[in-house]
Amino acid sequence: METKNAWLKYDEKKRKEIFSFSEQYRQFLSQCKTERECAAEAVAQAEAHGYRNLMDVVAKKEKLVPGDKVYAVCMDKTIALFYLGTEPMEQGMNILGAHIDSPRLDLKQNPLYEDTELAMMDTHYYGGVKKYQWVALPLAMHGVVVKKDGSKIAISIGEDAGDPVFGVSDLLIHLSADQLEKKGKIVIEGEDLNLNVGSIPSKEEKEPVKKAVLSILKEKYDFEEEDFRSAEIEIVPAGAARDYGFDRSMIMGYGHDDRVCAYPSLQAMFRLETPKRTAVCLLVDKEEIGSVGATGMQSRFFENMVAEVLQAMGEYSEIAVRRTLQHSKMLSSDVSAAFDPNYPSVMEKNNAAYLGHGLCFNKYTGARGKSGSNDANPEYLAQLRRILDENQVSWQTCELGKVDQGGGGTIAYIMANYGMEVVDSGVAVHNMHAPWEIISKVDMYEALLGYVAFLENA
Repeated sequence: METKNAWLKYDEKKRKEIFSFSEQYRQFLSQCKTERECAAEAVAQAEAHGYRNLMDVVAKKEKLVPGDKVYAVCMDKTIALFYLGTEPMEQGMNILGAHIDSPRLDLKQNPLYEDTELAMMDTHYYGGVKKYQWVALPLAMHGVVVKKDGSKIAISIGEDAGDPVFGVSDLLIHLSADQLEKKGKIVIEGEDLNLNVGSIPSKEEKEPVKKAVLSILKEKYDFEEEDFRSAEIEIVPAGAARDYGFDRSMIMGYGHDDRVCAYPSLQAMFRLETPKRTAVCLLVDKEEIGSVGATGMQSRFFENMVAEVLQAMGEYSEIAVRRTLQHSKMLSSDVSAAFDPNYPSVMEKNNAAYLGHGLCFNKYTGARGKSGSNDANPEYLAQLRRILDENQVSWQTCELGKVDQGGGGTIAYIMANYGMEVVDSGVAVHNMHAPWEIISKVDMYEALLGYVAFLENA
């Protein structure tokens, strides 16, 4: 079964629409490099489209009715949007779920030190990374510093043309004989991912360069060394996402996994008229490290917000929450690996995703014998096939590489624990988890169309 390149079905006018939507995404990807930044932008766009804060509705004891649009945020890192449908919520919701965290380096809680008159910062990598990809690369700092009085200082250094950047040094080729004998996973050790952040000494006798950097932090950003203990600062590739290829058909950028699915999921919500089934967009944190913690999918946040919505509609009961979740249907909107002709040996061509061939469906993920996966039901897949074909959405099925080659997972299995129908569905990516990833613009557009069709018809 072969799929066709989605570009072939579009005329020049439609291609301009695809490029216009992709430019909006490119700007989003360039500006939102952390889960906090993504969540804040999602709130801003949601409010511009008439969504209200669910907690404000609860505080005012207002009643929600079909057609109402609300959102809820968890700790500034996870957001859920609800567009209430005309059917009772107990009959289920149609859910798009993506994650907005991406692999990166995080500053440690006591990061700053001096070594041979260089100011350095310790980091701890986050998520699955090839550590050697993070050296000799311009890096930016994004995050927040929270002082003891509760005040927050937003940090974004390295994105503007006038900003400095930072980096982890690499060993020169002339002295790399021993290093190049190592296996790839230890060519660069995790404990060696240290940032160089300054070299001009102050007049202090002890740690003069470190003291000079602390003076800059105090003067420009109004925080002191001890404030690092309550900071959350992420180190990400510096610079904007860029059009990729002579024909500009692709985008190279940091964080496509999984913002290339999060963005069309969000935009799909804004293209709806009042739906029959309540439509939900869920953008979560911590997927890259197992969906743990209060802002990860394994927390009770989403379940609690479903309960709050039912309560505000005057329909709450414990059994109503259970029925609402069990009768729901979900697209776990996460990326898949695109076939790469540079590395064909890890793929099985008949079951690989291809750039430009549309929205991807992974019936199962996991590793080895499907361990840790959600294996979607064929009845659900048949329904989705009908919806996509009736709405002329280009789509493809795929696996994450050859059997026993590796594997991966998403939030799908967690939501499936409620008994709802779930399948992984997203955009194919080259360079997944590298600092700079690549996607096809038409694939993201097909994702948008597919997500709208799902919300309206599932």
